[in-house]
Amino acid sequence: MAVLAAAAARRAPTRGGRALAAAAVLAGWALLWAALRGLHTLPLGTAELTPLHRRFNEINDAVGAGRNSNPVFLHVFNEIRLAIDTLVTLLQGLLAQPSFGRPVPVVGWLGVVAVSGYLSWVFGNVRVAALAVAGFVLLGLQGLWRESMDTLALTLAAVLVSLLIGIPLGVWAGLSDRVHRLVTPVLDFMQTMPAFVYLAPLTLFFLIGPASATIATLVFAMPPAVRITAHAIRSVPAATVEAAGSLGATRAQTLTTVLLPLSKRTVVLGVNQTIMAALSMVTVAALIDAPGLGKTVLKALETLDVGTAFNAGLAIVVLAVVLDRVTTAASERSGTGAPPAGGRGSAADVRRRPLLLAGAALTGACVWLSHTYVWAAQFPADAGVGAALSRTADSATAWAQGSLAGVTGAARDVITTLLLNPFEALLTGSPWWLVGAVAVALGALLGGPRAAATAAVCVALIVGTGLWRDSMTTLASSLVATVVVLALGVVVGVWMGRSAPADRLIRPVLDAGQTMPAFVYLVPFLALFGASRFTAIVAAVVYAAPVTVKIIADGVRGVPQDTVEAAVSAGSGTWQIITKVQLPMARGALALAANQGLVHVLSMVVVGGLVGAGALGYDVVAGFSQGQLYGKGLAAGLAIVLLGVMSDRITQAAARRAARAPGGH
Repeated sequence: MAVLAAAAARRAPTRGGRALAAAAVLAGWALLWAALRGLHTLPLGTAELTPLHRRFNEINDAVGAGRNSNPVFLHVFNEIRLAIDTLVTLLQGLLAQPSFGRPVPVVGWLGVVAVSGYLSWVFGNVRVAALAVAGFVLLGLQGLWRESMDTLALTLAAVLVSLLIGIPLGVWAGLSDRVHRLVTPVLDFMQTMPAFVYLAPLTLFFLIGPASATIATLVFAMPPAVRITAHAIRSVPAATVEAAGSLGATRAQTLTTVLLPLSKRTVVLGVNQTIMAALSMVTVAALIDAPGLGKTVLKALETLDVGTAFNAGLAIVVLAVVLDRVTTAASERSGTGAPPAGGRGSAADVRRRPLLLAGAALTGACVWLSHTYVWAAQFPADAGVGAALSRTADSATAWAQGSLAGVTGAARDVITTLLLNPFEALLTGSPWWLVGAVAVALGALLGGPRAAATAAVCVALIVGTGLWRDSMTTLASSLVATVVVLALGVVVGVWMGRSAPADRLIRPVLDAGQTMPAFVYLVPFLALFGASRFTAIVAAVVYAAPVTVKIIADGVRGVPQDTVEAAVSAGSGTWQIITKVQLPMARGALALAANQGLVHVLSMVVVGGLVGAGALGYDVVAGFSQGQLYGKGLAAGLAIVLLGVMSDRITQAAARRAARAPGGH
């Protein structure tokens, strides 16, 4: 089938020819599935431990036995774990009372609120400062101050290490084409892999706990810092750099006096993205015993306690919004060229200086009080806000499950019957070699020879993991979610691309959706649909929709206005303009949206395993909690990576091919 598809692709190089060939491949698959259903389906992966899984368990046991005797662990991994643990413990001791430590922290709740408000004012503005103060106070009123500070400590530790490595590496990549070419594939791989896959291998070397959580977080959060810093350096006008060189500036002087100052705003934006990525990953790292809000949400999800999960999820959102607004305001302020606080500037800056000094004195007094008095160190007893929020969420859940049962049940049944069950039956009921041939054929048609070769290797390795059936079940759910994401993306994206008011109305909602960590998406859908595969699919759709909608909206907006006006003058209606002009000319954006949608959906696989998705997501979660299933969980993580790499390479190649086609955007 793959050979025939490649021959068809050579004979029909046009977009329409490739589409017909792909349709023929799918039709042939359906016919062969009907004839060969149930043959060579590799049912392994539901209960049995394969030799590979047992081998992974043996490696885990051997590593554990030699952790304190092997020189590599003694002098490398154990030292790294000790350094990271020390950093996290130091930050926890600054922000909140450690579970094993002193009765009064260095900076208690009053000090944290004062410092956050003051820094938000210095680097942002008064409104952002008020938001920061109100947000941190709300965390305490919810009865989650300790958990919130643990999450903040882990986030700050990961961000600090990420920036110490990422910004210099990004500067280097911005200055050197060779380094940029070397770094880009590594960053692509890091961002393609679902975040949860980092967790299992890291626990093998660093055990479970804050160290592994912090390292996993910095691996996940570092790529934005490197990419955006490199982009910022490369975006400085060449004429400006040449002018500095003509005046006798050395490379170091050009970097410090020209490149870094002119790229400061973009670099601060990279810091913002790094913080958001770190906060998202820190909550998920609760799977490997990371302290903080993520652990509270995880325990609540495991017991289906929607009220507690909602309260902790809201705290995560509050923390994310505060950090996002503060760093965004700092980026905007740095972009305006405003002088540093206390520096020479306009009359307004001169008048602001005494206020900054007074604010610094007040902040210092609050920090001293929080270090001296218990009432200022430990947030007062729960004011009942958290309990009230939990009761409200439980009441809303009971109402929704009672009053909306018909609507939610109908939606679940339609998606499950029309999409999920057919996809799953096709993938799990087909011979494994037939699924592999179809993947290779579609890779050849949509992405070319390299994508086909990648698909062949990935399919072979998935077979080797011994989790074929679980992999196909996960792939079916991911494809269904991606189909729904693309349908939603086209409808909303076209609306936003054609209407500026709609864009102004919807874009802030999408921005807020991208700010929230993945765990938070599960809570409302758990309340509506209970624990099921459908719950995981809906959560994945909501998680992947913002980026997909934005890409399609930008693609539609990028269609030349002259072309649209020509179609209008020719008598085309709105529907004809959308289907005959804008969507065809934005096919590059559509292919890219499919790529990003599928990658984001796959990144929710493990989280979905917490609420009934089963398959690979459940295998990974069980591997963390049950020692005898560690090997199976590690193999499941590898299978998720392989699915992600295969899907990413095929859809990326298809997006590049669509963008290169005449009229592609």
